Amino acid sequence: MESTRTHSRSGSPFEKQACYSRAVRVGDAIAVSGTAATGADGAAFHPGTYEQTREAFDRALAAVRELGGDVKHVTRTRIFLTIDAEWRDAVRAHAELFAGIEPANTTLYVAAFIPAGVVVEVELDAIVR
Repeated sequence: MESTRTHSRSGSPFEKQACYSRAVRVGDAIAVSGTAATGADGAAFHPGTYEQTREAFDRALAAVRELGGDVKHVTRTRIFLTIDAEWRDAVRAHAELFAGIEPANTTLYVAAFIPAGVVVEVELDAIVR
């Protein structure tokens, strides 16, 4: 039997342009695309690493909830940071959100994001049983 494929979309014009979804659920698995803290105009929503990390994970978790999951279902997270980002602030935000869940995690630096001003982008995966 083929699994149902369900999408969560944020409404970003970039989703349509690049032909992707904020998140996709197939069977029990949910994958959330790279998510940043940007406003409707596409500009960075917050200036700081901590604030951007919290907002980005809040948006990613909202997509998980829309697809029937919850924070307790998160199995893996990824935090991508620009060299200007403060990694300690990013991992502090992660620790606050995922205390007791302790998903697998990768945190790394990258050259830059689209758009300028974004210093953090996050991804996550969840399994809902």
